[in-house]
Amino acid sequence: MNNFRKMNKQGGFTLIELMIVIAILAILLAIAIPAYQNYSIRAANSECVNLAAGLKLAVSETAQSNGVTADDATLTATNVGITPTDVETPRCDSVGITGGEITISSTGNDGTSSGIFTFSPTQTDINDSIQWNCTSSHTNLQHVPAECRSS
Repeated sequence: MNNFRKMNKQGGFTLIELMIVIAILAILLAIAIPAYQNYSIRAANSECVNLAAGLKLAVSETAQSNGVTADDATLTATNVGITPTDVETPRCDSVGITGGEITISSTGNDGTSSGIFTFSPTQTDINDSIQWNCTSSHTNLQHVPAECRSS
């Protein structure tokens, strides 16, 4: 009779064990989902920072060609040879250059503006290198790429 009971014994997970696994998964998801959302917003904002790299080059080359510093008031999108609508992307719109300063508005996943990045050139003399200072209107620093966080 003892052998009969051993043969009919079912194997598997108990309800408690399954509940513990579900609880662990819920904790992991509670941590992972907000982190992923911050990462995806920061990635979209990084697109705007990368877009500014080409614009900074255009401002620098135009300033050197015209014999002025990069923060000269004559440096606008038109003078630099940029048509803002040509460089805008679905995530980066309202691109503008005024006085060598580059302003790009980033757009969130829901289509609303999520912040503005401003790249300001500093150059004391025509022969000096140009230092770019990035500022952001984002209130959550986790959404801002590293290049614009320290400013």
